Order: sequence, then C-alpha cells, then structure tokens
Amino acid sequence: MIAYLLLAVAIAAEVTGTVSLKLSDGFSKLVPSLLVVAGYGVAFALMALILKMGLPVGVVYAIWAAAGVALVALIGVVFLGEHLNLTMVGGLVLVIGGVVLLELGAAK
Repeated sequence: MIAYLLLAVAIAAEVTGTVSLKLSDGFSKLVPSLLVVAGYGVAFALMALILKMGLPVGVVYAIWAAAGVALVALIGVVFLGEHLNLTMVGGLVLVIGGVVLLELGAAK
C-alpha cells in the first residue's frame, strides 16, 4: 500500500516537472526551471524506491506514464489554454485502459 502512495507522489512530482517545463520558457525562467529539475529528480528517486519494494516495473511505469499523460493533458486544457479533441480523448482512454489491463494481468 505504501508503494502505491509513493507512486502517487512520484506522479505528482513528474506532472509538476512537466508543467514547469512548459512554464520555464526554454529554461529562461528560474523558478519553473528549478521545479523541472526538482520534479523529475523526486519522481525518479521515488520510482527507484518503489521498484526496490518489489512492484513489477511494467505495472509501475505504465501507471506512472498513463496517469502523468492524463493529468498533464487535463492541466493543459484547464490552465494553459490547450485544446483537446475527441481523437485525443480516445487516445487517453486507450492508454488508461492499457494500464488497467496490465494491472489485471499482474494480479493473476
């Protein structure tokens, strides 16, 4: 259970780093640039710890990547004025569905 809590924190850190990358304006703004480095650093450190706890790498990475993609897309639409169309929503659904199938397969 603690591994999944740490995974949630790793996802939040990765999303923070990715959104900050957009806000850093090519690393020309100091605070967002520092958040990029910190966000990715925390995310990867936590991922290493989570994998050391014994969760399967395929499942951990799939959850991390899919949740990150979905959250960044949502933040882009809500806060950054980016657009989302039906094809993109379909892609997100497929990515999340793939993670669910990986999780179900790992549980057997």
